[in-house]
Amino acid sequence: MSALIDALRQRLPAERVITDELRRLAYGTDGSFYRLIPEVVAVVNDETEVCDVTRIARDNGRPVTFRAAGTSLCGQAVTDGVLVLLGEGLATCAIGAGGTTVQVGPAIVGAEVNRRLAPLGRKIGPDPASINAAKIGGIAANNSSGMCCGTAQNSYNTLAAIRVMLADGTVLDTGEAASVTAFKASHGGLLDSLGGLAARVRADHALASRIRAKYKIKNTTGYSLNALVDYTDPVDILAHLMIGSEGTLGFISRVTYHTVPEYAHKASALAFFPDMESACRAVVGLKQRPVDAVELLDRASLRCVADKPGMPPLLKTLPDGVTALLIETRAPSATELDARIGSVLAELGAYPLIEAPAFTTDPAEIERLWNVRKGTFPAVGAVRKPGTTVIIEDVAVAVPLLAAACLDLQRLFAKHGYHEAIIFGHALEGNVHFVFTQDFGIESEVARYAAFMDELCTVLVGKYDASLKAEHGTGRNMAPFVELEWGSQAYGLMKEIKQLFDPAGLLNPGVIINDDPAAHLKHLKPMPAAGQLYAPVDRCIECGFCEPQCPSHGLTLSPRQRIVGWRELSRREANGEAPGQLGEDYLYMGLDTCATCGLCSTACPVGIETGALTRAVRGEQLSGVARSLGRVAANHFGATQALARSALKAGHLAEAIVGLRALARLTGGAWKEGMPKPQALRYDITRSSGDKVVYFPTCAGRMFGADTPEHALSATVIRVLERAGYAPIVPEGVNSLCCGQSFASKGLAEDADRKSAELEAALMKASNNGEYPVILDASACSLRMKTFLAERLKVYDLVEFAHDALLPRLMLHKKAEPVLVHLNCSARRMGFEAKLKQLATACADKVVLPAEVKCCGFGGDRGFVVPELNTHALRKLHADVPAGCCGGYSSNQTCEIGLTNATGLPYRSIVHLLDECSAEAARLATC
Repeated sequence: MSALIDALRQRLPAERVITDELRRLAYGTDGSFYRLIPEVVAVVNDETEVCDVTRIARDNGRPVTFRAAGTSLCGQAVTDGVLVLLGEGLATCAIGAGGTTVQVGPAIVGAEVNRRLAPLGRKIGPDPASINAAKIGGIAANNSSGMCCGTAQNSYNTLAAIRVMLADGTVLDTGEAASVTAFKASHGGLLDSLGGLAARVRADHALASRIRAKYKIKNTTGYSLNALVDYTDPVDILAHLMIGSEGTLGFISRVTYHTVPEYAHKASALAFFPDMESACRAVVGLKQRPVDAVELLDRASLRCVADKPGMPPLLKTLPDGVTALLIETRAPSATELDARIGSVLAELGAYPLIEAPAFTTDPAEIERLWNVRKGTFPAVGAVRKPGTTVIIEDVAVAVPLLAAACLDLQRLFAKHGYHEAIIFGHALEGNVHFVFTQDFGIESEVARYAAFMDELCTVLVGKYDASLKAEHGTGRNMAPFVELEWGSQAYGLMKEIKQLFDPAGLLNPGVIINDDPAAHLKHLKPMPAAGQLYAPVDRCIECGFCEPQCPSHGLTLSPRQRIVGWRELSRREANGEAPGQLGEDYLYMGLDTCATCGLCSTACPVGIETGALTRAVRGEQLSGVARSLGRVAANHFGATQALARSALKAGHLAEAIVGLRALARLTGGAWKEGMPKPQALRYDITRSSGDKVVYFPTCAGRMFGADTPEHALSATVIRVLERAGYAPIVPEGVNSLCCGQSFASKGLAEDADRKSAELEAALMKASNNGEYPVILDASACSLRMKTFLAERLKVYDLVEFAHDALLPRLMLHKKAEPVLVHLNCSARRMGFEAKLKQLATACADKVVLPAEVKCCGFGGDRGFVVPELNTHALRKLHADVPAGCCGGYSSNQTCEIGLTNATGLPYRSIVHLLDECSAEAARLATC
């Protein structure tokens, strides 16, 4: 053990000092195309821990890089030294009076801050496309922006106060007078130097004018030199230099933002122009109108999404050269919105258009239009060759120069052979992105990329005085070109700033300031083909958008990290190398603790479901004996379930003898508080008249019962259906039927599909070939069968059917106490959040759906086999349990077992809530 790691383990809990090869590899990957493997990853939960870890690294002569979400695109979140990973203790949020300010820690996700501000009609200004995954630390340290914030609402211009820790461990909080006074006393020399730099710049009118001009458009190349001309107080200068410093000047431990309005009234339109020049001329005019976003899409970007579902048909027939502008305007009222739409349409009328644009205020239509824009990047990523990566660059020019710059970009793509490249971006700010694919595994391809970058930067700087990085930060990618863009005098200022803050070069060396002209061509990340078991894996761009959705993220691996690990194992296998300890660790971290919930696919820009990879790998690694046992279980499913019910009965007997805690300890956490009793297989249907409906009681409901038979899930569903006037039909041989989900999750794909096919035949027969609706009482099973059946037979999840068909038929009496609702991963993937909430709201005045709880982590049997996954996934649930709450509701019985164990409150199916409230309404009606 090295002295560095030994010292870190003396300071931090052992589980927060990560040294295993698998996770160091995983954290050596960010959203960029660079890779550096950290010597150690230290997870920190507060400012004191950051200070101590930085001191230990300094004492051992090792560099430090701070990492928030790792969604950065330019290599600024990777290191071969000490990677300081921000833990949940730093995910703080305090909203000021009226929501006009918000004080946030660096580890909270940007979208979560906006969710908390939403009831006040406010949001933070920065709006990067990664906001659902990116954290405040990275958003501020990169001065990230997006489609609407422009330059006026970025972190630099909405900063109210900042709390930073310098390389020597000193903390400055610009929002606290005492902290400022103490800092002036201890670091007066630094502040004097910053004041002197600013005075020197302001005295040089040419340099000061150049700096001001550069920041009239978006610019994240180098340090925020505008701080030297915008402010005279050295404390303000320091605060604003930290914005966009990418962890090279200090650690940002807290940011206070001035928030901006989030208007509820919005309208969008897609306008098509005959060519790039006319579209860009329109942008110049639109900039003077009340628009909030103007997104440019060239013909290539429109072409690459034309065949996607839900796209406007016109995209397929547009002539070459057509350029589109996606325009959005927002307002505080409907009347004001109409006025703004009129103003925008008046401006558009001055330019040639393929057809007259029409604004829509319909949220579904707005989403459809914006999916055109959002689909461009993933469309390129989805069709690239295995082993290649997707590169997304962003540049900015003055808006009047935008058309010429875009045409030059297209010329450079053609010259250097990037024929798949597309251009899109935030035209209102002269900021465009371009996307192309690149193979870094071939030397000649690296040389092609190098030649392209050299000419690209030379043309953009020489002809347009462009920002080579408009909003993604400098990182390693653009560090060699900072001096080219800014000139030697301004670059010299940046080097002085780095020296003032970090004379030892401890903080994120090689980022922003890097004298190696080939730095952008080093430490390139390999992307070996890994899709032999699940082809979509090769589409992964390792962006990290999936991570907030994953129940195992922070416990073992996230979906991105599973793919990183699998790619390395695939590379080793292809080269004849042994998997080693990395392969051993992957069995637990990559496979055992994957809930296979599929929520990662809902956030993935290229639609990858990492759980499908896990299932495929599990299946590949099954022994012959395991496969035979799986086949026997599938062939004799009724007997298998009978054995499970006997085991459950034995468990309750053991609990009565040795006690809950002892049994939980003896079973490694598999036995839980509130475990259901075994279910008695009875389906007491009392109604034969009424609308026929087929009800399939799923496996978990047939195994796990309730304290009394009448409260069992199947009995409750039948009772509620009959109360609503339906005549339920249970398929023949139901106790031997299964949708196949439990087999699929273990990698037994053939057995799973066979069970699905058996169920399909039984449901077809029971429903008279689809004449009667078919209901399943577990969302995981519903999703499985909906996917398997495609359009052959319409099946309904119980949540879906209860909302659409039962709610209009039932009289309900609302409960007085608040209720908790859990939207399980399958219901979430089927889009049933609104339906579940509306069902609960019909039954209770106060409904709480914990926003930060996604998948519960039970994963079928994962909650029994690796209970730590369930515990980790529900760690944030407790804070949202309302006072006076007596229970919770969901739509998967195994999820409900884990939720009950985590909260101590009984969780049951949402149909139980409908049963209680409709029974009470019926009782009151007879009084």
